[in-house]
Amino acid sequence: MSQNHTNNAPSGEKLQKVLARAGLGSRREMEKAITDGRVRVNNQVATLGDRIETQDRVTFDERPITLMAEDDVPRRVIMYNKPEGELCTRKDPEGRRTVFDRLPRLKGERWIAIGRLDINTSGLLLFTTDGELANRLMHPSTQVEREYAVRVMGDVKKEHLVAMVDGVMLEDGPARFTDVQEFGGEGINTWFHVVILEGRNREVRRLWESQELTVSRLKRVRYGNIFLDKRAKAGEWVELTQAEVDDLATLAALESRKVPELTPDEKNRWSRDRNKRRPVQAMRKPKRR
Repeated sequence: MSQNHTNNAPSGEKLQKVLARAGLGSRREMEKAITDGRVRVNNQVATLGDRIETQDRVTFDERPITLMAEDDVPRRVIMYNKPEGELCTRKDPEGRRTVFDRLPRLKGERWIAIGRLDINTSGLLLFTTDGELANRLMHPSTQVEREYAVRVMGDVKKEHLVAMVDGVMLEDGPARFTDVQEFGGEGINTWFHVVILEGRNREVRRLWESQELTVSRLKRVRYGNIFLDKRAKAGEWVELTQAEVDDLATLAALESRKVPELTPDEKNRWSRDRNKRRPVQAMRKPKRR
């Protein structure tokens, strides 16, 4: 195991990067796992800052991890159309439905969410098996555009839109939309499309609230160059094409990598997962009596 505090240039790769690449979670999740003492390298408890070589033996929660070179990691990406009422977490203590409940099952890998949506927000979510791709697309320095359709309650004036594009100070720092376009409707049913370059918690809603306006519906319709389209209805997923995955890799400044074809076993499993879908209840409004 190579240490980060030697006088020479550090060798090997950061431990959290290698773990994320193995599909165990995002880099941030792996940093927390290391801090919590869940990772061992060569039978020693790992610490944040450790670097490892391919010959090192790594365990995660006492399970051996197969280390993979960057070029060997399968790069799959699926687009999921999240309905309102689902949580962006792997497990919920209260037993509520999560976005991971509907995804196709993987063997020896796991889906990593590229960003999150809060429980009351619907629309486009991307998941990948490539931890490095996920990390780069989420990192603020990459400046990936996220576009939302927003229904706003209240009297929206031009000065409100100008203020949100110029930037306002929120409790966790300055925030702004890079673009706002009106999309029709009137009164309490006015729709806008907004573009933002970050993924801070409830940032779109908080920007509108800074103008004393309330968001009544919020749906993400684009992440980078991937648009939510009719291939995935609410509660459904679709695997992205080679060209779409390559576009995301270009955004993340990564080399193109062939999207692996599904094995016969995976085709059967993914097909069964599709057939087990239930109608989405969260989007249905109760009938008036």
